[in-house]
Amino acid sequence: MNGTIGTASPLAASDAMRPTKKPVDPRFSPGPTSKFKGWSLDLLKDASLGRSHRSKIGKAKLQTVISKSKAMLGMPADWRLGVMAGSDTGAVEAALWNMLGERGVDVLVWESFGNDWAKDAKDQLGIDDLRVLKADYGQLPDLTQVDFDRDLILTWNGTTSGVRMTDGDWIPAEREGLVIADATSAAFAMDLPWDKLDVVTWSWQKVLGGEAAHGMLALSPRAVARIKRYTPQRPIPKIYQLRKGADLNEGIFEGATQNTPSLLAVEDCLAALNWAGDQGGLAALIEKTDANAQVMFDWIERTDWVQNLCQDDAQRSTTGVCLKVVDPQVAQLEEAEQKAFCKAMTKLLDAEGVAFDIDAYRAAPAGLRIWCGATIERSDLEALTPWLDWAFATIKAETFQQKAA
Repeated sequence: MNGTIGTASPLAASDAMRPTKKPVDPRFSPGPTSKFKGWSLDLLKDASLGRSHRSKIGKAKLQTVISKSKAMLGMPADWRLGVMAGSDTGAVEAALWNMLGERGVDVLVWESFGNDWAKDAKDQLGIDDLRVLKADYGQLPDLTQVDFDRDLILTWNGTTSGVRMTDGDWIPAEREGLVIADATSAAFAMDLPWDKLDVVTWSWQKVLGGEAAHGMLALSPRAVARIKRYTPQRPIPKIYQLRKGADLNEGIFEGATQNTPSLLAVEDCLAALNWAGDQGGLAALIEKTDANAQVMFDWIERTDWVQNLCQDDAQRSTTGVCLKVVDPQVAQLEEAEQKAFCKAMTKLLDAEGVAFDIDAYRAAPAGLRIWCGATIERSDLEALTPWLDWAFATIKAETFQQKAA
């Protein structure tokens, strides 16, 4: 077999196995994620289109995104929060370009984006004193190996591996280095230990279900002090520059973005923040996310062909639930064939209008990814799981019929 499996017919499984109830909303993509229930274009009617983002009204809307986000997340009052270009990636890169190099750097790598940050630190920023503490997909690295006299880069919740940090107890309150946390799929879905972090980033397109291209950069007083005292020996692209002269560019954290943001996307983010507030704020978003994830966890527990990619139940992501196929016959296939098997499942579910964009991340092991953040309805996840069973049975039958032919 050459590692490719043809698109399966939706009629391949028997009518008796085929579920009848479909999710009302089949959008389980891990980002951009589904809009919240009740969202419509009417919510954007007050967008300041055709206005400068530096106008009084434009800047006020950006300031409102900042203030509402800080309040809802329980961010300490002395932290700065700003809107950055380039989604979460841009926010992380801004932190790395401005802060790394004063001391050695540790990077925790157990999923794709942590690996990207390690590569950037080495290849783009030329950090010589760099340690990469690595683990396979589904596991966390040995956290006891982190040296907090050094700067630390980590992903708080790995959407490509389905593994998350459970708490910040392992991070000392007194430390010399900075802790830089990519929290793009954790913010608004998990409690973040602000006293143990120095830089936190996320994007609007994850838990809030907002539009892409805009990121958020949160800085502790320690991070601000680093920016003020440390001048990297490298040119910093304008879009990442956080200093103005020898000081922090405070305008970024007051709604004066480095580049022109989409005021339509800003309005959409405000709508999402208002919705989140109406739901009950952060505690309600966490509760809904946890309940959504439990639907998947319970199904995994009673299903013999699938397991959670995360090997430690306490570390399972509650937003990006990553699945691996453990059926003995499928597990014996070559890696390319396993990926093709899962791809055929996702194509079948897409064709049925049951689940869109649930493939595993391209660099991750073969599997599926189901987003369970607060914009997803629990009833849709409950309707999804029988279809996952059906799609698996259908593709398995077709695959091994082809191999036997």
